[in-house]
Amino acid sequence: MDILEHNRKAWDREVQRGNVWTRPVDPGAIDRARQGIWQVLLTPNKPVPRAWFPELSGAKVLCLASGGGQQGPIFAAAGADVTVLDNSPAQLQQDRMVAERERLHIRTVQGDMRDLSCLADASFDLVFHPVSNGFVDDVNPVWQEASRVLKPGSCLLAGVCNPLIYIFDFEEGHNHGRLVVRYRIPYSDLEQLAQPQLDKRVQEEELLEFGHSLEDQIGGQIRAGFSICGFYEDTSHGDLLDEYIPTFIATKAVKG
Repeated sequence: MDILEHNRKAWDREVQRGNVWTRPVDPGAIDRARQGIWQVLLTPNKPVPRAWFPELSGAKVLCLASGGGQQGPIFAAAGADVTVLDNSPAQLQQDRMVAERERLHIRTVQGDMRDLSCLADASFDLVFHPVSNGFVDDVNPVWQEASRVLKPGSCLLAGVCNPLIYIFDFEEGHNHGRLVVRYRIPYSDLEQLAQPQLDKRVQEEELLEFGHSLEDQIGGQIRAGFSICGFYEDTSHGDLLDEYIPTFIATKAVKG
């Protein structure tokens, strides 16, 4: 199966459904960003600390797998030179719509987060990568490519899933109100879902996901030449695991 193509169509459907990660920012958020008053998310709820960001005015920012008309327009309104790369044409259209509405300049590129060959070495001051690499089967190329396109001393800000969430059968959990351990990490919908469940997701063009180990999510950044210098956790405010453990992680990593 071509995962890239499948999840491209699935994210296009999510735009139609109004998934929270596909809803563009409103004009008020852009006006505030132009005044220097802004915040963005790497994970579902906690805003990224402003101290994690470089000076945005004139900075070259790559929003990696973060289409949807959310972070890119905020950065552009704050003065950054923004490129948004995403697999979903519909998600990129959200960014173009906001850019046209607000008279912002945003470059949009449809592509695979694991292959940034269309972008030059050492050409960005910041890579902003909200929770999205659970939709590719190997996260290590994402870190390697992010490192390649960043200038030395520049930052990668990334949001990732705690792999713990992928060991549970949430379908049964939501049906019966209990957490059932069923899967192993690394996790793959393709390899570990029961065939009828997988067939249903494929037929209905639902998103297919992968649960990467912390060795690949955190260690992979280090192997790609980054030093982790910022870290926080977050919850989804609605998941069965929320009362037990944070299920999302955000990192600030500096390229050596």
